[in-house]
Amino acid sequence: MFTFLLWCVLFFLCWPLALIALVMYPIVWLILLPFRIVGIAVGGALALVWGIVTLPFFFLRKLA
Repeated sequence: MFTFLLWCVLFFLCWPLALIALVMYPIVWLILLPFRIVGIAVGGALALVWGIVTLPFFFLRKLA
């Protein structure tokens, strides 16, 4: 709701900037999409490594 209100104010005060932002948003989203995918992949790989490293400690804690 608040975002919509901000868009209305921006459109009322400076409509060329609002139209440019509206057109550029999907283009910027498409440009940043590969970085988002790489971030998800790196996060998954780091979680896997963390799980492998902490697995022996998990078993030792269960045995104690």
